[in-house]
Amino acid sequence: MTDQPVQVRALELTDFRCYEHVSATLPDGVSVVIGSNGEGKTTLLEAVAWAALGQSFRGVPDAALVRTGEPRAVLRVELDADGRTQQLEAEIHAAGRNRVLVNRRPLGRIRDLAGFLRVTIFSPDDLTLVKGGPAERRRYLDELLVGLTPRYEGTRSDYERVLRHRNALLRGGLRDADARTTLDVFDDQLTRAGSDLVRGRLRLVDRLAPAVDAAYRSLAGADARVSARYEAEWAGLEPLTVDDVELRFREALAARRRAEIDRGATLVGPHRDDWRLQIDGLETRTQSSQGEQRSLALALRLAGHAVCEAVVGSAPVLLLDDVFSELDATRAHALIDHLPKAQTLLTSASNAIPEGIEPERVWRIADGALVPMEATRP
Repeated sequence: MTDQPVQVRALELTDFRCYEHVSATLPDGVSVVIGSNGEGKTTLLEAVAWAALGQSFRGVPDAALVRTGEPRAVLRVELDADGRTQQLEAEIHAAGRNRVLVNRRPLGRIRDLAGFLRVTIFSPDDLTLVKGGPAERRRYLDELLVGLTPRYEGTRSDYERVLRHRNALLRGGLRDADARTTLDVFDDQLTRAGSDLVRGRLRLVDRLAPAVDAAYRSLAGADARVSARYEAEWAGLEPLTVDDVELRFREALAARRRAEIDRGATLVGPHRDDWRLQIDGLETRTQSSQGEQRSLALALRLAGHAVCEAVVGSAPVLLLDDVFSELDATRAHALIDHLPKAQTLLTSASNAIPEGIEPERVWRIADGALVPMEATRP
């Protein structure tokens, strides 16, 4: 039986980006925020997403979230989690360490925030999931993996930490026996953390691939098939399985050690992997049309949302950042028709609410405040 979804009940910001102070109470259904570019629409979504991710989904440092001239921003979020109230308060500092309280208790590490709130974010920048390099797709997989199973935030952090230390050692050169012993230790740590991360990714893509295919065909209204393949160059030509990841990782590190010492960098591991996507056998990054790529980007978000709901048992909060401005009428209607039923916060630069969206609440941003207004139709 599906649990009750976690929903955002209240949001309050102080000195967060352009806002001196703003607060809002969110309903269960769809809320729409209207405003011109640069007035702070995306900032509201960014604040909600910060409570889920512990960082900006726009990829900016925390210091950029603090209003100019102020020492810190304050973010307060109140959730309804299966009938229980949960609270987060974050002081995000322009310089120095952030302070985060969950239910009035200090959070020791920001990665412990994983699982507090789950969100699915639709953004015009999602096209880079298809057109961009492997790093974009790795980040998509890892963020979804952490959303499903929060312990992978620790796995990812451990891997990245060991990778930094190992690269620093390789750059410095292995001048003595102590350095080589240290490299052996790093190899063992890298293999254990990296293998755990890859196994998580492999299990995830097994679930995700059929959901992406189904979502794409629904959005595109075509019989085209989406296929996906997890690609690890270090593992050779045979597909990886969860049972042989660690062995093949260790073998690859041993085989590439001389090359890594010469290059001064780690050439083996999940930080170099890709999730290759094809439509009817053609590479989507280079051989698909802009329309196909945009439909696939939407399908990735819909599929991730569906998998998360199926695994966790409740629907993530939907955050749609002015996505309809980038879609033609056909794709806009298809997305609206296939949006899952979940608490939704949608931003728009247009005064008109897209046909098919039935908001419970509409605000306009005016001089840093949220002003209630009536929905208007195109």
